[in-house]
Amino acid sequence: MLKAIEGQCLCGAVKVSAKTEEPKLSACHCDMCRRHTSGMFISVDTVSDSVTVDGPATSFRSSEWAERGFCTICGSTLWYGTVADNVRHLAAGLFPDAAGGEIKIEFFADMCPKGYQLAGAHRKLTTDETIAMFTSDEGEAS
Repeated sequence: MLKAIEGQCLCGAVKVSAKTEEPKLSACHCDMCRRHTSGMFISVDTVSDSVTVDGPATSFRSSEWAERGFCTICGSTLWYGTVADNVRHLAAGLFPDAAGGEIKIEFFADMCPKGYQLAGAHRKLTTDETIAMFTSDEGEAS
């Protein structure tokens, strides 16, 4: 059963909505995510064609395959997007209680700074494992 989720940026100018079958959370510790968020980037799993973003949002093309969305007024991180399929992975912090999701997977776990770590028994992929997942035909998306 699909659940509708709604959220907003820090200043409230950007509103986001989506549908999710299960609000799984994914965390990424890569250098670009940490630079963009000043920590890990945590996204909530949504049905990709259900995502709507209304308000003054823009994106920065951070690599040949990805973009990072943000509010042009307050700078809140909105999404990590994959350019090839135009999928936006919405920031969990936009939604109350992170849409009720739980961390299910960490990407680039070996790049996590020593100052913090996520608790729990979820999947933790190294840099090599993360790259292999996203470059194979059988990889599962976050």
